Amino acid sequence: MRPAPEPTAPSLPDSPTYAALHAHARHARQWRLADLFRADADRASRLTLDAAGIALDFSKNLLQPETVALLADFARAQGVETLRDAMFGGEPINLTERRAVLHPVLRMPPGSRFDCQGEELVAEVQQVLQRMEAFAEQLRSGAWTGYTGRRITDLVNIGIGGSDLGPAMACAALRPCATPALRLHFLSNVDGHAVSALLDGLDPQTTLFIVSSKSFTTHETLLNAHAARDWFLQSGRTEDLPRHFVAVSTNAQAVADFGIAPANMFPFREWVGGRYSIWSAIGLSLLVAIGPGHFRDFLAGAHAMDEHFRQAPLERNLPALLGMISFWYREFFGTASQLIAPYHQDLGLFPFYLQQLEMESNGKEVTRDGQPVPMRTSPVIWGTVGTNGQHAYFQLLHQGTDLIPVDFIAALKPAHKQLHLHRTLLANCFAQAEALMNGLDDPALPPHRAFPGNHPSNMLLLDQLTPATLGALIALYEHKTFVLGALWKINSFDQWGVELGKTLATRILSELEGAPDMGAHDSSTAALIARAHAALG
Repeated sequence: MRPAPEPTAPSLPDSPTYAALHAHARHARQWRLADLFRADADRASRLTLDAAGIALDFSKNLLQPETVALLADFARAQGVETLRDAMFGGEPINLTERRAVLHPVLRMPPGSRFDCQGEELVAEVQQVLQRMEAFAEQLRSGAWTGYTGRRITDLVNIGIGGSDLGPAMACAALRPCATPALRLHFLSNVDGHAVSALLDGLDPQTTLFIVSSKSFTTHETLLNAHAARDWFLQSGRTEDLPRHFVAVSTNAQAVADFGIAPANMFPFREWVGGRYSIWSAIGLSLLVAIGPGHFRDFLAGAHAMDEHFRQAPLERNLPALLGMISFWYREFFGTASQLIAPYHQDLGLFPFYLQQLEMESNGKEVTRDGQPVPMRTSPVIWGTVGTNGQHAYFQLLHQGTDLIPVDFIAALKPAHKQLHLHRTLLANCFAQAEALMNGLDDPALPPHRAFPGNHPSNMLLLDQLTPATLGALIALYEHKTFVLGALWKINSFDQWGVELGKTLATRILSELEGAPDMGAHDSSTAALIARAHAALG
């Protein structure tokens, strides 16, 4: 593989630690991973760390211990540790919304204390969790019945963004822990095809809906919730709604107006950001699916990673290392994307979950003080499960012209008894990482058979995918995202870019339902509205 070119427009923050990294990167772009391994017999052991049930082997990266030290120096100079301590201390680090970032409080163990601005938060979190657990036990046992007295067999979570991606991903990942007595469904897209496909297969007498919206005004969620309500009322009565609809929200009046009993509303606080909300009442569908004990384990795994991130030095800190390595490639190698490759079928939604977590958090162009970011921010996050990806886009990884770092994720022990299949799966995972690193350079082969190699990757190994290790894995990437945002000095906890398109959509909807205002748009948008108006009437 030819040496990686220097990025065409390198950013040059006024920082001695950045200057040292920049100079170091000039040499690093000439390195070959195979040579680094040949020169250091202990490289793999020295560049592998364990924490909270996760092993991270980062030895197949274009870095040396000196690189890690320089990255850590830069991270300290950028205030990563200071901002981390401020977050765990309850300071309002979400500056644009003037909020503290307290999702780690949601996974603190019972009996803990966390005081923020004179308010103790853990007791309140535990009270809501206990209410969720009581509700879950009623559903799981069959004590909660529908309006005709039949037990609930289908549970539908209606939400969008973090109110959908988190629960859907986690329920799929922890499928072996789920009760077979309940079928889980997730509805997020404002598309009548999705609504119809789901509702056509359900029985209103045995279906319960969880409507997840903090404000209970989220447009997409409410549209789908009203569609579900209208469907239910074709069979049931308005007074039957409380047996079939519960809410995760803080807007008691809107919830009551919808027809949901106030006792069936599970609240969470404004400091719970959407993409960090799986640990809160937004995780109700997950708690119902896997049960209170497993959900507590899920929280405990995340808390263990919180403690590791809070205490470990940056050089031996798993989230910090993932963040610094991602920054290294984005800034000094010009990488535009990051592949997430889980070699575990139940983690199939994990790359999509990380898309929101990382790109909504760090897809920013201004710093916390409103200045243009002088560096490249979030790469594109993408991926699917192995081994499927090997027969789709891995060709591009091996012989394409872009450098794309990979995070491989695997569990050493399966949740099934097909051991030969699992060994085959692990063999493919390990082989792909090795092949990307070493390539194949045989002079006897024609050029189209040559593999340049020198493609970097991380390997994250779980002993087994359990509630605890999933919790730790999610928290690991949450904190990695935080580290990247701190390195770029951006606010990772707002998402103003989500709002503009929604505002414009509201205006266009009024035109699709009434008279188009052709002078209010560019010619392309006006023509699109006219075509849709003509087709729909």
